[in-house]
Amino acid sequence: MSNRIFQSVVQQMKEVVDKTFGVVDENYTVIACSDQSKRGEQMLINRFSDDGAFTSFGYSFRAINDGHNRDYYVFVEGDDVISGRYAAIIAVALTNIKYYDDEKHDRSNFVKNIILDNILIGDIYLKARELHFNSDVNRVVILIRNAEPNDISVFSVLQNLFQEKTKDFLININETDIALVKETDHDIVSKNIEELASTIADTVSAECYSKVNIGIGTIVDNLKELARSFKEAQIALEVGKVFDTEKNIISYDNLGIARLIYQLPTTLCETFLREVFKRGSIDSLDQETLFTIQRFFENNLNVSETSRKLFVHRNTLVYRLEKIKKITGLDLREFDHAIIFRIALMVNKYLKNTPIKY
Repeated sequence: MSNRIFQSVVQQMKEVVDKTFGVVDENYTVIACSDQSKRGEQMLINRFSDDGAFTSFGYSFRAINDGHNRDYYVFVEGDDVISGRYAAIIAVALTNIKYYDDEKHDRSNFVKNIILDNILIGDIYLKARELHFNSDVNRVVILIRNAEPNDISVFSVLQNLFQEKTKDFLININETDIALVKETDHDIVSKNIEELASTIADTVSAECYSKVNIGIGTIVDNLKELARSFKEAQIALEVGKVFDTEKNIISYDNLGIARLIYQLPTTLCETFLREVFKRGSIDSLDQETLFTIQRFFENNLNVSETSRKLFVHRNTLVYRLEKIKKITGLDLREFDHAIIFRIALMVNKYLKNTPIKY
């Protein structure tokens, strides 16, 4: 159990306990105290009791007993009956808090092993029963990637954001990635998840002055599928880094054809470009031409609408499209050619941003 949690509880009890009190570890070092100046001090012990309750040098002690070990003791100033009762009451409260915190920790490790594929499928349901874990509810993995490695403030902010959500799990994956395993209602839709992701990004930005990118997997209805949702969230981030660089929230459901292209071997993509275009033709298109093509696609291949949006004469746009046809051999006014060209642009962008995959 975290010393921080012990200290938090002690601080809350401070107003109703009119004595100095706190918690020591197995070495009798003060790890939490109502008088914070005493933290880190070593307490002297000249007496001990097998039942975990004793007095020593003017303090009453009571073990925080979790049923296995006595690694922590409550101490209260005074060796009278009242101090002993205070110690007993505080020990009961902290024992229960420690139990629930340890159970939460065990569950978090369990979920982490599932999403990282470090547990056999057959063992998932055995462990779930052992931890009284609900296996068959809807959950989704949201992967938060911080631009600044090892920035612990981001994890702390997210913990505060979800501290009341006992059915959700926040897991540190590595120095940049944090996974949120979120339980969802049956009627929830992708838009709701994206709104939550937006709230996360805004909160981190406001409190940590840090930018995060967020990948969202698909909603799954059983524990063993959580690993798939996590991988989808990873893919969403990687694909977004290539194809949607202006977005910081990417959902796997919305990747479209980019998802397919990302999974292709680079050698196959290179072959596709060589077969579709004249040698080097796609790289000879300047930024103005590429911008014109993008607007033409955005306006559903409508020449009149595109020329209006570009503030150019219709004949000027037609001239540009003829120029593109001459360079590449594809007429973007024809639907089949437009599809090939759109895919080719995405493939070309993918090749420029991806190491060689065979």
